[in-house]
Order: sequence, then structure tokens, then C-alpha cells
Amino acid sequence: MARILSCIVISLTLTGAFAQKDPHFAPGRNTIVHLFEWHWADIANECENFLGPKGYAGVQVSPPSENTIIGNRPWWERYQPISYNLVTRSGDENAFADMVRRCNNVGVRIYVDALFNDMSATSGQGTGGNSADVGSLNYPAVPYSGENFHSKCDVNNYQDPNNIRNCWLSGLPDLDQSQEYVRGKLVDYMNHLVSLGVAGFRIDAAKHMWPQDLQVIFSRVNDVSMGGKPFFYQEVIDLGGEGVKKTEYIGFGTVLEFKFGNELGNAFQGHNPIHYLKNWGPQWGLLEGTDAVAFIDNHDNQRHGSSNILTYKNPKPYKMAIAFMLAHPYGTTRVMSSYSFDDADAGPPPNQPSFNADNSCNNGWVCEHRWRQVYNMVGFRNVVAGTDVTSWWDNGDNQIAFSRGDKGFVAFTVSGDINQNIPTTLPDGSYCDIISGDKENGSCSGKTITVSGGQANVNLSNGEDDGVVAIHVNSKL
Repeated sequence: MARILSCIVISLTLTGAFAQKDPHFAPGRNTIVHLFEWHWADIANECENFLGPKGYAGVQVSPPSENTIIGNRPWWERYQPISYNLVTRSGDENAFADMVRRCNNVGVRIYVDALFNDMSATSGQGTGGNSADVGSLNYPAVPYSGENFHSKCDVNNYQDPNNIRNCWLSGLPDLDQSQEYVRGKLVDYMNHLVSLGVAGFRIDAAKHMWPQDLQVIFSRVNDVSMGGKPFFYQEVIDLGGEGVKKTEYIGFGTVLEFKFGNELGNAFQGHNPIHYLKNWGPQWGLLEGTDAVAFIDNHDNQRHGSSNILTYKNPKPYKMAIAFMLAHPYGTTRVMSSYSFDDADAGPPPNQPSFNADNSCNNGWVCEHRWRQVYNMVGFRNVVAGTDVTSWWDNGDNQIAFSRGDKGFVAFTVSGDINQNIPTTLPDGSYCDIISGDKENGSCSGKTITVSGGQANVNLSNGEDDGVVAIHVNSKL
């Protein structure tokens, strides 16, 4: 009997862990877009008018919890929480709930950027009218007091897991998640969001919290409306050589794979020949795809990342790296949607996005998710879902191509022109290249590519704006 009960416990544990890796995407959809600093009402409209029709699966929203108001309103004030009330410059709780409902109604899930590691390092009034006194560690709107925090020390030794997880990151008061009281507050916050219909959570600064504490907290969160536990994806920056490992966090959720964008940025800038991407995946030191959320850049490293990090400011290699990410079966994918900035601290533009006939944005918003080369590759990923990489081709250097079964085909050049037939498993016919144009009413506004006898005729100049072409069965003319 004991053995039977043990097996049941193990089975339930594994089932729960797997459920926490399910993003609950609606059928036929893929890719989360981070609509960084968007208002809730604008996200609701975007779900209905663009994300839903284009096949996107979800939106990562900026932290919805009340934060301290910082004088010049930098973006990072959103990461200075003083309560778990849902009121920020993005909107109040009613607007948030309306957004979640409207997005879910068109098959687009909402994922919350959740702040568990710390509280605001700045005293004063918050976006919901509450206040905090950091000197006494008094956050009355939660409430938290000094006994709920680790003793003050600076995170300054990334070889020491205790220092990383028990000290204060960038001066932010560090919550003690081993306390039942703190766990209860975090679970209550997530359960409230789940009751409003969210599908999951990005866990900010997960690297700076003990895995065993997060596992307990996640296990207590209610099931989402789609069925099963929420999708958890954890921020664990692990490029190697430090005291905290990303593999410590995959038993109870997925992890944001920072090495993914770092390596692809290096490759598509010409620093590492792209033919090496043939074995892209765990052999590169990446997590297994089922454990990973893949991305090229995020709101942090597009401001403070290394030269390997590609952003909207490097459009050609950036679009190529995104196209590779969306063409390859690895991981759960996320794309960034930014606003323009020169000052790395600058908050969002004063006016909300407006849109042009070509889907691009105005008013200082970049809207990478509305670039044709991005949204059409989200469509590509939907079409080729369930297929493997086949018919890999490369020139031994900086040109590659591959198929996704009999559903799709892509080719890339980082240097030199491609003017030749390349093997593919796509059916014969003429196809619209979805990078350079769109298939509209049976015709193509961009290049056409002919497939005949298992060969795709590819003409791709290194001097073109986009060093990639992509076709799939739904772009057949």
C-alpha cells in the first residue's frame, strides 16, 4: 500500500509540474508578445484588432501591481511595488479585468509580470494612493513589515547562492519567501489574477529566490479557467559560471532561456557562422525546449545587455534572428514590442500607439510585433506546428536553409548571395515569400519562390533589407 501511495504522489507531482509548463494557448496559435508599458485598454483593442487575427497566442503585460511614483516616471518604477492592488499607469482593476476578458474571447491569453522577490526601494506615494516607508520596511497596503524581509546585505557575489538569494538586489528590500505569511500574500495575489482569467505568470528575479520556496508557492495557486495550473516562466539569467543554475527551476515551471538570444545575436551579426545552427538546441547549452521560453531581447537587455543582444535598433539581423526563432521548433517563443528610447531609463511615450495602413505604429512606439517579417513568421509557426526540421542545407559558412516537414521552408544569408536550387520537402508550386510581402487575393505583394521536383529556387541577395525568405503551404499561389 505504501508503494502504491508513493507512486500516486510521484504521479501527481509530475502531472502538476507538467501542467505548470503548459501555456494554455488556444488551438492553432503560438508566441507571446510583450506589450511593454501598454495600457490595458489598448491591449484589449490590440487583441481584437491585430493579435487575434494574426495568430498570436498571448500577451505578457507589465506588472499590474501598485508601484511607487518616481519623479521622472522611468520604466523601472513598475518594478518598485508597494502593494498588490491592481492600479498602475496602465489602468485600474476594472480595465485590467476587461482586457483579460476581451483578449481571452479572441483566443489571446494574458501573462502577468509578477514581482515576488522584493518591494520598492523608494518611499512615498503609489499609483493607487497608498504609501510606503522603506526606512522602517513598512508597506501597510499589503501589509508587510521588517520581519517579512531578509536582513540587509547587497547582492555582490554571484558565485554564492546564499548571497544571490538572501541579499538585496539593487537595493530592493528582499522578501523572505520561506515565511508562510509572505507565501500567503503572494498566493492570494496570483489567485486574484487567476480569478480574473489570466493564464500564467512571468516570475521576475526568480534567480534571486530559493527554488523550494517558489515550488511551494506555485503549487498553491488555483487552476486557470482553461484548466490546469497556470503557466510559470521564470527569470533565471544563467549564461554559465555562476552559483545559481537554470536547471534548479525546471522541476516546477519553465525558464526564460537567456542563452538563446545571446547566441543567436552573436550568429546573425556574423560573429559565429550560422551553419553551426544545424544542431541548435540543448547541444548549445540550452535547456530542453519543453523547459524553455525562447526570446531574442527583453525590456532589460535591450537597454543594458551585451553587444550580442539584438534589438529594434539593429533591424536586419534582429529580424533574421526572430525569423530563425519562429521557424525553428525550439521552445515557447516570445517577441518584444518596444517604444523608442535613447535614455535607457525613459518611461513610455505620453501618447498611446496609433497605426498606419502598413500596420506600423506612431507616437514613439516601435511595435515590432506589427512588422510584417515578425507577424508573418508567427503565422508560419502556426502552419508548421507539429513538424520537425528536415532537409537542412548550408554552404559551410553563413548561408542556411531548412524545411519544416512538408509545411514550410526558410533560407538565410548573413554573407554573400544565394542564387540556386535548394532541397525542400514542400510540394511543387509557386509560393509567396512572406518576408518580403503578403499573399492577398491569390497574388503576392513580394517575391515568389518556385518549388519543383523537391528543389526551391532561391534568389536572396546579401544587400537586401531582409536576409531571409520564408514560404509555407498557406502561402502557395
